[in-house]
Amino acid sequence: MTPENSTVIFIDHQPQMTFGVVNIDGQTLINNTVGLAKAAKIFNVPTILTTVETKGFSGYMWPQLLEIFPNQTPIERTSMNSWEEAKFVEQVERIGRKKLVIAALWTEVCLVFPAIQAIEAGYEVYAVVDASGGTSQVAHDAAIQRIVQAGGVPVTWQQVLLEYQRDWARKKPTMP
Repeated sequence: MTPENSTVIFIDHQPQMTFGVVNIDGQTLINNTVGLAKAAKIFNVPTILTTVETKGFSGYMWPQLLEIFPNQTPIERTSMNSWEEAKFVEQVERIGRKKLVIAALWTEVCLVFPAIQAIEAGYEVYAVVDASGGTSQVAHDAAIQRIVQAGGVPVTWQQVLLEYQRDWARKKPTMP
């Protein structure tokens, strides 16, 4: 995985979705997710934001993410599975990179469903386990196991950052 061959995807990092997460401390989840977002921004990795039922249930995407990507409007969905939203799949295909780094709330639905379908569609999926959260530790772990069984790779946000960096002598690109 490199900044030149991957896309970072944030799915449903919204207040009501955060409220249901219990497998990771809320502030730690936010910090990890913001760390991943900043890594994507610093290394100029194409990023997709998507939300579900913003006005009906889940609330707007976290302001911390929107601040990092101020010129990007999240793709709004009604389905639980982002891969069932044509605009989302079109965006993934338009970017054209085969390695998808995905973080989502909740792991057991909003991460596992699109991850499995993306793998079936020929993409390599890296599930960011510490920037994703489930409604229980068991639900989170079972979803990650399903992703692994389907061929996905669990990673942490720091692993993504360090894989992008690779060499401490690398000084470019820098955050605007």
